[in-house]
Amino acid sequence: MEDGAMQLVPGRSIGFMTIGSSLHEILTTIKAEVRAFPRFHLYHDDLRPIASPVHVVLPDNGLRLQFDGPDQRLRLIEVLDFTKARLVYKDVEVFKPTEGHGGIPAGASGPRFRHIYDKLLGPTYGGEYHPPSNDDPNANGIYNLSYPGVAFNFPVQHSAYSPKKDFISLLSSSATGPAKSMAIFSGESWQKARGSLFTAPAPNPRTVALSGKGKEGSPDEIEQVRVHGEGRIELVRRSSPAFWIVLSETTPQDLIMELGAPDSIYRKNDHRLLIHKDRRMSDVSETSGARLTPDELLGSDHGSAIDTDDDDDDWEGDDEAALEAQEREVAAAEHFYNYYHHGFDILISQPTQISPPLQASGSLASQGELSVQPLNHLTATKVIFHGNVPGSYQFNRHRRSRWTLDHVPSELRREPLNSEMTFADISRELKQVYRDSYATEEVERLQQRGMALNRGWGDSPGSSVELLGGWEDSSNKKGKFANAGSDMLEGAGDVGNVELFGFPGLVFEVLKNGAVSSLTVY
Repeated sequence: MEDGAMQLVPGRSIGFMTIGSSLHEILTTIKAEVRAFPRFHLYHDDLRPIASPVHVVLPDNGLRLQFDGPDQRLRLIEVLDFTKARLVYKDVEVFKPTEGHGGIPAGASGPRFRHIYDKLLGPTYGGEYHPPSNDDPNANGIYNLSYPGVAFNFPVQHSAYSPKKDFISLLSSSATGPAKSMAIFSGESWQKARGSLFTAPAPNPRTVALSGKGKEGSPDEIEQVRVHGEGRIELVRRSSPAFWIVLSETTPQDLIMELGAPDSIYRKNDHRLLIHKDRRMSDVSETSGARLTPDELLGSDHGSAIDTDDDDDDWEGDDEAALEAQEREVAAAEHFYNYYHHGFDILISQPTQISPPLQASGSLASQGELSVQPLNHLTATKVIFHGNVPGSYQFNRHRRSRWTLDHVPSELRREPLNSEMTFADISRELKQVYRDSYATEEVERLQQRGMALNRGWGDSPGSSVELLGGWEDSSNKKGKFANAGSDMLEGAGDVGNVELFGFPGLVFEVLKNGAVSSLTVY
């Protein structure tokens, strides 16, 4: 490959951009290749960021990438400007602007049909003609010519088109201009693939590094997360058997063996939410099972929140001093395993009380069981699953993690609650399920109020926790997001505001538009 040209593989990829890759993988690579991709723009529906596709436009490269919303996987690669996209297919350039021979006249804006037919891809079946939207006799229609995994759009004078005319004669005549655009997709033809383009199973892994590797390669990627309650989490994998995380039992060694080494390990104590620790005593009965403790409220970028009081000198013997020393040791040992490519973070700490089981009536047992692991044995005690919602402050730190709550019964729903639902729908179901777990209506009301959190202030993401009394207006506009090679999106100062809501064993971080940006399971 010369002069920065990218290899075209129909049905699969342009350069490193492979159909099925995750949005996180593509954006991370683009950001690392600033010289090759000096700018990129991100577009999404601000009101429906998960249900709607996400578009990434590379204006200096003539490309547009389209990702499905729920899974955030690349489904369509479009070449919108052939003069900026340097593409090679089997050592033949798709388009060379300076050429004046071989079927590509000087000054052309894209490859001619003859070049595609004679030099690149060869014969194919007839395509599909789309007439112009107006009655102007000089207007051009669009003829879509499709090959397996790749299609071209040619402008055709509408007056010259006839369904009886041979498409080869039509496209090779002077009535047809050079191709205006090209699409790379997974499927036999554009006509067959377009109906299920964003919903069909993705053909390739989310991570390019896993393509073509066997069991000896990188750890298998996680397809879906199923939360079963009582600290049990099932990680459904692409080709390997499911891996179960049992909170307060699964060890760091288990995680590394099954998930690979973490992308980073985060150690940090942030005490700014400890003012709410007495909420367990004043707002909630100890048997409600819906307590929001400080470390449950904090996300993965805030580390451990265990506090030891350095100013308290009122000791009553060596036992209390030894206890504080032990607490300091525990706090120092706590850390997060950050798995950015899997879409979640795992808190490693001493075993804690397992969340109580949900009984058939919807109520909780009065107390969860204690872990069988010894107290000085580090285990996984909390997992944070990231939604990677466009517009959120933490966007693109992790790839999207999809989950279902398989332990929550519902008489009205066949499918379990899931990460694609709005929090309003999730909350309505959970309030019904956990209605009997609260001691009084007042306790229920206090526990189900949201706590405002701002992740957009501070010197760094790790220090950007601020409690707010209410919402602040956002200046974000629907679909109006642009990223020029940095982490800041247009209006990013306003997208950090979220609310935290707690249910037994679960903490939801919710954006203003109702999307769940993260789920903490403890």
